[in-house]
Amino acid sequence: MTSERIASVIDALSLPVLLIGPDERVRATNGLVDAILGAGLVGMHYITALRQPALIAAIADAIAKREACVVRYTGRNGPKNTVYQINIAATDDDILLTFEDQTAAEDASQMRRDFVANVSHELRTPLTALLGFIETLNGAAKDDPVARDRFLGIMANEANRMTRLVDDLMSLSRVEEDERVRPREHVDLGALLSSVIKGLEPQANAAGVTVTLNLVTTDEMVPGDAGQLVQVFTNLVENAIKYGASGQVVTVRLLPRAMNQRLRCDAVQISVSDKGDGIPAHHIARLTERFYRVDNHRSREVGGTGLGLAIVKHIINRHRGRLLIESDEGQGTQVSVFLPTGPLS
Repeated sequence: MTSERIASVIDALSLPVLLIGPDERVRATNGLVDAILGAGLVGMHYITALRQPALIAAIADAIAKREACVVRYTGRNGPKNTVYQINIAATDDDILLTFEDQTAAEDASQMRRDFVANVSHELRTPLTALLGFIETLNGAAKDDPVARDRFLGIMANEANRMTRLVDDLMSLSRVEEDERVRPREHVDLGALLSSVIKGLEPQANAAGVTVTLNLVTTDEMVPGDAGQLVQVFTNLVENAIKYGASGQVVTVRLLPRAMNQRLRCDAVQISVSDKGDGIPAHHIARLTERFYRVDNHRSREVGGTGLGLAIVKHIINRHRGRLLIESDEGQGTQVSVFLPTGPLS
């Protein structure tokens, strides 16, 4: 087969492919592999073209033994590392390399490892505290009623913290499971927001915060899951009460539908604003990551699990909406939810 014919066949393949000839030089590549390794490799010795020692050693072994093998290749896509599994196969005369992108699988595996590590860390602290207090109550403080009462109060707080974490983990699991199932109910947002704020009145009063509801529109109906939307706005208003309490005022606004360029459809905007300390800009992009906290100590003090905004993000994704967080240090934070008003097709 001529070199032109080989190049034509390789270029039609859906995987990145590189062919090394019997002279150990690159005989042909397709556009997909050029995007990974760079163009102009044809005619270069494979050592010069590929450079990574593990890959070069695997090719040399395939040339010598004429046996297939698999090797890992790490590249770059802008600022991000990319990982490929390279399958090396020996033909009668040539060595054929095919690249399979494993980056998504690697990222998913890393997310699972991080998730397990985070959950273990979050549970370890309260469990260690509980075990320590139990040991103390069985020993030195066994007959000390003052110490017993104090320790039992702390143990109850730690047990409640673990319960909140497990509840949020279960909620996150359910939300992720349902994320591709589009809600079909119609939800009255004005009534829903009023109910959420009413339910949070005791918490707001205890924090000395006034929560006001500004319904610019009063009859907006959106397709949605009422229970999940209650969860979204309860979380957002609760966060504003907890972390924006220094401003003493939280405002919830429901704005009328308007064309949203990002969603490419009519959508309503619900914003939750506070006048608190605000959030440093470098934190904002990561706020919806699991277990990410701006202030770990303060978040734990007020009972945060670090999962609330991750749950909010998945619920809004299910509703095909958008979450926008804006904040200026010293001036407060506004979190806006945009929800499509038309049928979810």
